[in-house]
Amino acid sequence: MSETVQADSLLTLHYRLALADDNELVSTFDGKPATLQLGSGELAPVLERCLVDLPVGKRTVFLLEAEQAFGPHNPQLMQRFIRSELPQAGELQEMALIEFKAPNGAAYTGLVRELTEDSALIDFNHPLAGKAIRFEVDVIGIL
Repeated sequence: MSETVQADSLLTLHYRLALADDNELVSTFDGKPATLQLGSGELAPVLERCLVDLPVGKRTVFLLEAEQAFGPHNPQLMQRFIRSELPQAGELQEMALIEFKAPNGAAYTGLVRELTEDSALIDFNHPLAGKAIRFEVDVIGIL
């Protein structure tokens, strides 16, 4: 059994994700550790890449600029829709997530950035796009 994380490892770990200013987004350090299968999509690929080759038992902090993390905010992924054509048009609220179904059955989630009486501006960027992040991790074990 390897004592360092591999690209397909099943891990038990504590992790903390925060913005660069240390505004915490999620953390397991105060509770139960997470168990994750790398390569399965449970964790963003950029965060999985940080874990590869880490040893068990060493707490590590990664500071990722926006381009290294979830990429820059892309204005082309902002789209204005006629409000009546949107799912749940009457229940929409600013800063709420809305799900769209593609013809192939795939689902896409967008964030309602702006609402007017007739339209909604939807942002399809990753919520952390354009933001530098701090990823702290402590690998407890490789299963």
